[in-house]
Amino acid sequence: MSATLQTKQVWKVYDTGTIRVEALRGIEVEIQAGETVAVMGPSGCGKTTLLNCISGLDDLSAGEVMVEGHSLFGHGDYERTRIRGENFGFIFQNFNLIPVLSAVENVELPLLLQGLRSGEAREKSLNALEAVGLREWADHKPMELSGGQQQRVSIARAFVHQPAFILGDEPTGNLDSATSHEVMDLLFKFNHDHGTTLLVVTHDAEIARRFDRILQMQDGMIVQDISNTSEENPAEGEPAGVVPVSGDSGEEE
Repeated sequence: MSATLQTKQVWKVYDTGTIRVEALRGIEVEIQAGETVAVMGPSGCGKTTLLNCISGLDDLSAGEVMVEGHSLFGHGDYERTRIRGENFGFIFQNFNLIPVLSAVENVELPLLLQGLRSGEAREKSLNALEAVGLREWADHKPMELSGGQQQRVSIARAFVHQPAFILGDEPTGNLDSATSHEVMDLLFKFNHDHGTTLLVVTHDAEIARRFDRILQMQDGMIVQDISNTSEENPAEGEPAGVVPVSGDSGEEE
């Protein structure tokens, strides 16, 4: 299977002239089509920056990101935005729903921005809400929904255009344990049914054990790349092979 997402010596440096922060330091990683990959590490180690750079939300200081064999940063801003819009879906810890829009209006927004006709966008969005069990809540605004329901709406929004990659930045961070598992069950169902590649930042070792691989980050580098499918995982404690790093509160830059 060929790699569908690849980074080549990716660096991200923030330099104010007096302060230099190397947020990413020579990241080299390949993610195969349909893989599920968790990203772990202490606060400030570069997890969110990695997602932003891989998806083209943030510029690189050096290096390259390849999406389906094509350079993400080898084109102008318009082409990069097009590639990102077609290939990536995003799920955030704080849901990032627009409060004045209904659930279905939030879900259909990326389709309308891509130029889809309103009737077709509405139909696809209602189908996406049905897939996450919320079609009957389509006309409700975010504040009328529970936290778990709001995250389901954000999942529907991320999947509505059927992207190749879903990037999640602590998608269960604001949810209780039971709801967290329900949300992850939805993500893995989409992965199973559609072959969608998952790349998810999490501080939860129990959730991380469900992924094919775990990328352990520290100080802007990937210090471990562990396969959960090649060895038996322990019943308790850290995922197999992962070295615990103190001070991980689950928060990011």
